[in-house]
Amino acid sequence: MDFGYILRSVTSLGINYGQVGDNLPSPDKVINLLRSLRINKTRIYDTNPQILSSFANSNIEIIVTIENQVLTLLQDPQQALQWVNSHIKPYIPATSITGIMVGNELFTDDDSSLIGYMMPAMINIHKALFQLGLDRYIQVSSPSSLAVLAESYPPSAGSFKPEVTSVMQQFLQFLQATRSPFWINAYPYFAYKDNPNTIPIDYVLFNRNVGMNDPSTGLHYDNMMYAQVDAVAFAAAKLGYRNIEVRVAETGWPSKGDAGEIGASPLNAATYIKNLMMRQLAGEGTPARRSSRLEVYIFALFNEDMKPGPISEKNYGIFQPDGSLAYDLGLSTMSTTTTATSKSVTYSSSATKAKSTLKYWTILILAMIEIVKSRLF
Repeated sequence: MDFGYILRSVTSLGINYGQVGDNLPSPDKVINLLRSLRINKTRIYDTNPQILSSFANSNIEIIVTIENQVLTLLQDPQQALQWVNSHIKPYIPATSITGIMVGNELFTDDDSSLIGYMMPAMINIHKALFQLGLDRYIQVSSPSSLAVLAESYPPSAGSFKPEVTSVMQQFLQFLQATRSPFWINAYPYFAYKDNPNTIPIDYVLFNRNVGMNDPSTGLHYDNMMYAQVDAVAFAAAKLGYRNIEVRVAETGWPSKGDAGEIGASPLNAATYIKNLMMRQLAGEGTPARRSSRLEVYIFALFNEDMKPGPISEKNYGIFQPDGSLAYDLGLSTMSTTTTATSKSVTYSSSATKAKSTLKYWTILILAMIEIVKSRLF
């Protein structure tokens, strides 16, 4: 069996390459890691010149990010043109830069001051790309947290908060005109951590469960992430934009957390990522968009020891900085068991019913682990 072919067929899967650590491997070793996993899409949270230079001729697509603190400068079209000239143009076409994220989570419940800078910056960056003949190759967007939603349950009730509706109208118009996707950061972990007694752990982990039916559409949801994605799609439709593609810029599960961070564990992290990857292998779309494969970027490649906040923030990585797996993705997780916070019942993943796919995945995981062990570091 050609393991490389199987993973290359998962063209909708990428992974976030964060750099907030003092012990992370060099970019060339990261390239080896991505190649070993046959993942050819990644995203960074800046425009690190060392990374962009190292990724030249690697055939790995990379999305870059304009840091939030830079957005005020980009209100000026000339500054935006200068930014593209210095941060993007020198690396094209050797480095396959396919997207520019203008900021990250510009609207949150704690801070709404940045959202006003989003559209002028996006428009100016896109104009600069057009001016330089790069707009055909590079999409411009901005990832949002689910804080932009006033309602998300059931998915058909999805709507944007009144305070962002005007900006979202402009944003969606821009995305439609430039044929760019609406990226969201979707973390079922947060919903479970805040409501462990009411949200079933299997529903958030993609395990087999009874799920829920949307009473308005009749659509059945067996996992929270798909419900979150569709809630954004329904919110966009309410503003008149029914055909905007929604993609997941970040999703993941921490393998370690503080005492109060319920659900953060190696078993749950392994279960979430394994089940998500199985669904990617199956080429699934969400219930509202069955025919469109959902594009997802896993957060994150590495545990990052310098990230601020709770212990969980430092422990979203699939890998430790030394290249070892942060948790077991082998046979021990092929039949997943619910944690002690839920009923003690063993489930098999319902990601796909095809026995051949499960067999492929079993062999695939083993091959991935052996490749990583033998070829890295």
